[in-house]
This record gives sequence, C-alpha cells and structure tokens, in this order.
Amino acid sequence: PGVVVIDQSAVGINPRSTPATYAKIWDHIRNEFARAHGVKPGLFSFNAEGACPTCKGRGSVTSDMAYLDPVTVTCETCGGRRYSPEVLRYRLYGRTITELLDTTLEEAVEVIGGTVKERLRAFVDVGLGYLTLGRSLSELSGGERQRVKLASRLTDNGRVFVFDEPTSGLHMADVRNLVALFHRIIDAGNTVIVIEHDLDVVRLADWVIDLGPGAGHDGGRIVFTGRPEDLVNDQDSLTGRYLAKEPG
Repeated sequence: PGVVVIDQSAVGINPRSTPATYAKIWDHIRNEFARAHGVKPGLFSFNAEGACPTCKGRGSVTSDMAYLDPVTVTCETCGGRRYSPEVLRYRLYGRTITELLDTTLEEAVEVIGGTVKERLRAFVDVGLGYLTLGRSLSELSGGERQRVKLASRLTDNGRVFVFDEPTSGLHMADVRNLVALFHRIIDAGNTVIVIEHDLDVVRLADWVIDLGPGAGHDGGRIVFTGRPEDLVNDQDSLTGRYLAKEPG
C-alpha cells in the first residue's frame, strides 16, 4: 500500500484501445458529453451503443479473401469516424466526439477541462503530445506504448514511486521532461526510486545505489552508495568511471 510500481511489462495491443481509453480519460469525456446533453454515456462509446452499426466502432472493415491476405478498408458508412450519425449531432468543447478523438494530447490539455487535465499533461511530459486521443495502441511502437503506460500511472496516488528503466525509448529532450516530472512528484512529498542505466538520470539523483561490479552473473553486490559527485571518484565502480568521462 502506498507504493506505485511502473515496470517494463508489455502493454496489451488492442485495436480498440487508445491513449485516452488506456488512461481512463475517455470515460471522463463520455460522461461530460452525456451530462451536457442529458443522454447515456454509452452513446459516446465506440465499443457500445454509439458505435457505427457497420464496422462496430472500428472505423474499418476487414474482408477475408479466399486465396489472399485479408483486406482492410475504411468503413463506408461512418467514413472511419467509428460512430453512428446520431452521435455526431452532439458537441462538447465546440467539437463532436470524433473531432475530439482527432485532437492531439498536447492540444487536449488546453481544450479539455476538469479532473483529467493532469492526466493529459502527463502524456505531454513523456513526449507523447503529438499523439491523438483516438490513436490505436496497435499502431504505436514498443517505446511509445511503454510511454503510454508510464503517463497513465504518473498521476496515481502514492508515497513511493518505483520506475523500472523509464527512459527506455525516450529522446534526450523527453528524458529531461521526465526528470522534471520526477522532481514534481518529489516536491509533492513523495519518494522516487529509479532503476536506470542512463547516466544523465544517475547524475541527477540525490542518492545512488550502484550494483555490480559487472552485469548478470558478474554482478549482484552493492559496489557503491552515496551521492553522484562521490560516485565519480570511485574507481571500483564501472558506473563511476563512465560517469567521470561524461561532461557534467
């Protein structure tokens, strides 16, 4: 209790899953649509009653060919919008439900209000602001899916956050954003424990526990504990020797 663990386990690939559904943001949006228009939230789900009757909310139709690979084309009924025409009569934040699906996460931070703003901002902080709310998780790279999982957990309540190699697949600029996010979590009174190989992250830590001396069967014991500036001067630590070579 009180510990949030974010590991490297794979994110399930489901063509119906999007960043917004994975992070439970879409539930909030559907409820807001329903509240604004006095209808049921299920009407705004492309997995329920609001779905296009032809493609069942997928936005595309796949035809099995007898002697060829299956062919997938955009649904002619909804034009890829996933919803039935009835649903598209309703608007919120000046947009239809499908227009919101086409909104980038970065833009959504400014457009969508309420309790999900912090969750949306977490996606931007890990470098995923360019994705749309409705982008299928099956279309993302492995690194992008890991960042989706990371962003979806950053707003969890906990006193201790444990991150297992959170910089995997991140650009250097995104790593800086991630470290800034760590500091915000710490400033809120939490403890952040990061299992990491990235030397830039190691250098910014308050306290380092270095395991070694090698990897795998050649490691497993504590080589060093202390501040990064002291690790640089520890020649028994492989991490320290490489850290000393890197410009500070």
